[in-house]
Amino acid sequence: MSEINIIRAKPGHETLMANYFAENEQHLQPWSPGVPRNYHSVDNWKQRLKERELEFKSDQSVHFIGTDEQQTHVIGSCSISNIVRGVMQACHMGYSIAECYQGQGYMKCIVQFAIKYAFEELRLHRIMANHMPANKRSEALLQNLGFEREGVAKSYILINGRWEDHVLNSLINPDQRR
Repeated sequence: MSEINIIRAKPGHETLMANYFAENEQHLQPWSPGVPRNYHSVDNWKQRLKERELEFKSDQSVHFIGTDEQQTHVIGSCSISNIVRGVMQACHMGYSIAECYQGQGYMKCIVQFAIKYAFEELRLHRIMANHMPANKRSEALLQNLGFEREGVAKSYILINGRWEDHVLNSLINPDQRR
């Protein structure tokens, strides 16, 4: 595995993001909600990254990308979203990897970075990450990182026009276990 640069996705990364999704559209399609035709255009990513920056500043989400050292392309991404404070202190986590980087340890590296950030910087108590039952790579990744399976949510998310079941998993901050 060559070096990976993990950074927060922010305005200025719109071309990187547009290229990542254009190059990996077919690869990510089975696991992703259907989106309009120009959803991953540079202009749309420019707007979305501005919105994500506002979400970051208001403690609602953080989005990371793993790139090559020169930041010429995205290897994978990991998002911490739906941050809930108060008595819950939790978030959802989602991630994706470029097809050509599967099975090389990059996804684990990016997700570990996001987990550390969520627990140490955001001081969250719980991370929830869900996957479709057929996504065995995702299942293995989460198990390897210590996530515990909590159950199955029936008809959970609309993926490509079809309501799909999802396996529910969570990881509790080891510094906050009681």
